[in-house]
Amino acid sequence: MSLRIGGIASGLDTEQIVKDLMKVERTKVDKLEQNKVLLDWKQEIYNDLNKELANFILDSKKELGLSRTTSTGLYVNSSVSGLDWVKKATSTNTDVSGVSARADAIQGSYAVKVTQLATNWSAGSNDKITSEGGSTANLAEQFNLVDSDTVNFTITTNKGEVTINKTGLASVSINDIVNEINSADIGVTAIYDSNIDRFFLQTKETGSDNTMQITDSSTLTGGDTSFITGPTSTLKLQYIDDGGVSQNVTSGEAYSGQNANINFGAAQNIVQGSNQFAINGINFDLKAEGDFTVQVATDVDGVYEKVSGFVTKYNELVSKFSEKLGEKRYRDYTPLTQEQKDTMSEKEVELWEEKAKSGLIKEDMIVSRTMQSMRSGFYEEVEGVSGVFSQLTQIGISTDSYFSGTGGQLVINETKLKTAIRDNVDGVLELLFKEPEDDLKSKTESSMTASEIEQKRSQSGLIRRLFDNMVVGMKDIVSKAGAGSNADLYRNVSSSIMINFVTNYGSISILDKDANGLNKRIDQMKDYLIRTEDRYWKQFTSMETALQRMNSQSSWLMQQFGGE
Repeated sequence: MSLRIGGIASGLDTEQIVKDLMKVERTKVDKLEQNKVLLDWKQEIYNDLNKELANFILDSKKELGLSRTTSTGLYVNSSVSGLDWVKKATSTNTDVSGVSARADAIQGSYAVKVTQLATNWSAGSNDKITSEGGSTANLAEQFNLVDSDTVNFTITTNKGEVTINKTGLASVSINDIVNEINSADIGVTAIYDSNIDRFFLQTKETGSDNTMQITDSSTLTGGDTSFITGPTSTLKLQYIDDGGVSQNVTSGEAYSGQNANINFGAAQNIVQGSNQFAINGINFDLKAEGDFTVQVATDVDGVYEKVSGFVTKYNELVSKFSEKLGEKRYRDYTPLTQEQKDTMSEKEVELWEEKAKSGLIKEDMIVSRTMQSMRSGFYEEVEGVSGVFSQLTQIGISTDSYFSGTGGQLVINETKLKTAIRDNVDGVLELLFKEPEDDLKSKTESSMTASEIEQKRSQSGLIRRLFDNMVVGMKDIVSKAGAGSNADLYRNVSSSIMINFVTNYGSISILDKDANGLNKRIDQMKDYLIRTEDRYWKQFTSMETALQRMNSQSSWLMQQFGGE
């Protein structure tokens, strides 16, 4: 920075003059920074709307039972045939079995007889196992063994094998044995209950396919005494045979659980490995042997509540979007500069920015197009249905006029919808959730022609079509404004959203490019301001230097004249 001399010679307030001159120059930067703020706000609005679309799709799918989240957090789609709110199943004897129905269950009455429940195989100590005066601190103390004894046995199941081989028994406890068995993940659970001093071993799952074989090669004090099998085993392990008699567990012998057995109408001796299973879309939860009757019927109220709940959430979404598209634009309310904010209260800044943000996407083409496609998708018919319903109005749901001020919200005729559900629920489900033909369903959008995309759209059920139309709109919004912090959310909706953004736009949105251009211009303008301010100071410094020289010369001349 060059030397800056204030108004010493001229008497001018040079610093204030330069500030005033720079204030004028800085209005150019302020304008650019305000435009950048407007871009940021617009990007934020786009991202908020896109997030609304994403959450609507995900929440609706979850509420309708069209998706689920696995134990690992993976988001997966579910089949319409498995919906549990379409049909209602009741049992005349819930003590024998609980029941529920999937969407594909056939209405009617079914006589059921449970002749045998499914069980796992289990064994347990027939008496306390700790020696008199023993301690559970380690195997040697608990069972009166010596440290050099060897506990050695192998458990083999249909899912794997684990070998327990322990010596130095003064350093090994019964809980160490239990933990090693359980951590092997071979479908077996071991338990030691210190309160009753008993050991238990069982298969985790029921059914004859779940087997267990124990081979005991232990070498313990007392010669032939085994640790886990045989009549003199340390753990005193026994099981109940098919006749209800306690038996010792034999080394090398295979044991298994028991299957369930039921009669379902005329279908006799149906074998199941579990007490929870489905037959003809009816879910059973067996609890005891006995007889009962299952009644399956359409849950008219349940289906109506699901559909009307979906419509309510859709209308709320449409209302939010319509409000945003119709917001008034206050052009006199531009983004505040920092200097302006410093002169205002926090509440005043908040109210000002509320006005400044209003109407930034008023009548926006992308959002309007998305709304229009959502609406048109509802009143266009579904091609290829096997039932009697191919249009939404046939089941008592219509759309408001797009120009009515509601943005094309849905309106339900409750009587007509409930009648359609009662008379032909399968037709209602097909209209709402029909999937396109297999050759189109398996294709990704990027590999489809425009004709195939339109064909897929026409063959899709109305709710599936809505989701697809929303995804198209989301892609357009992402290309315009980016994904913000919502990339993972969008991937859960459809992986194609982010793939399309990366492939076609290199992950740089249109607004990002505009913002980058503005940032570059702002940086250039700030450099210009520095140079301009420096130039002003140089000019004033030169003037002051010249004045100072003139004053010095004048003073010298005066002295010369005075000297004469």
